[in-house]
Amino acid sequence: QVQLVESGGGLVQPGGSLRLSCAASGSIISINAMGWYRQAPGKERELVASITSGGSTNYADSVKGRFTISRDNAKNTVYLQMNSLKPEDTAVYYCNADVYTTRLGFYLYWGQGTQVTVSS
Repeated sequence: QVQLVESGGGLVQPGGSLRLSCAASGSIISINAMGWYRQAPGKERELVASITSGGSTNYADSVKGRFTISRDNAKNTVYLQMNSLKPEDTAVYYCNADVYTTRLGFYLYWGQGTQVTVSS
């Protein structure tokens, strides 16, 4: 059994910063890719950023240059540093991780979501 627990969301003014964390726990043997998605009201869920086990990153064009994804493999944790935040970044942010266990092999798990609101 694997759980992903997110933290770090909240209310911030335009131009401000937030740092999201997502920690995986359970019967983990290894984790391949990890990533962050977001879903704004009335919109489809979209990929924000992803990172491979080797540290290769990928970003949505809308956040490139402002957001940074990173991971700590020893802690099974992925982070999203969000700078120069804009109102259009307002959304529920979800982390995911492709986790290998002896029972299921690789399986994609999702966090519960954390609200990020950018407003004056």
